[in-house]
Amino acid sequence: MKRGLRPEELRLWAIVASTVRPAPGREPLEAPPDVEAKSPAAPVTISAAPAAAVQPRPRPTAPPPADIEPGRKRRIIRERDPIDLTLDLHGLDQDRAKAALLRFLPQAQAQGERAVLVVTGKGSRGDGVLRRHTPDWLGDPALRGVVAGWSFAHRRHGGEGAIYVALKRRSDI
Repeated sequence: MKRGLRPEELRLWAIVASTVRPAPGREPLEAPPDVEAKSPAAPVTISAAPAAAVQPRPRPTAPPPADIEPGRKRRIIRERDPIDLTLDLHGLDQDRAKAALLRFLPQAQAQGERAVLVVTGKGSRGDGVLRRHTPDWLGDPALRGVVAGWSFAHRRHGGEGAIYVALKRRSDI
């Protein structure tokens, strides 16, 4: 059951409706029946909320790197492009796993590696914490010059519990 509009809501609607112009070819907005019967007797002052009460918007995080190019992923799956190194995050908590990943990938790139496998595990119910957060960590600003893309691994390499990470070429070569 819908409740009726309160008097202050009706006054506010009247103010808003009086400031709106219809688009060309459209009919004007009709006020609810209560507004026409009870037109505002006194002007309503709308004040802004105090600055302290306004919450800042959270800054959008950088999107994780794009998926690995299909041809490159196919070569990795078929082992034509070798998986150079593997990082196993089993048994680590989130903080240690992220720190290990942020150390491992730049080191692998510095060694000239082009593809690595990061084993996160699937978790006890198939929705593990590391599996869920690793794609976000790959989008970390510290890894922008390192990670070219990522994709969940093929079944023979760990399936949904592992991630292929394609690395960018070293810039000093």
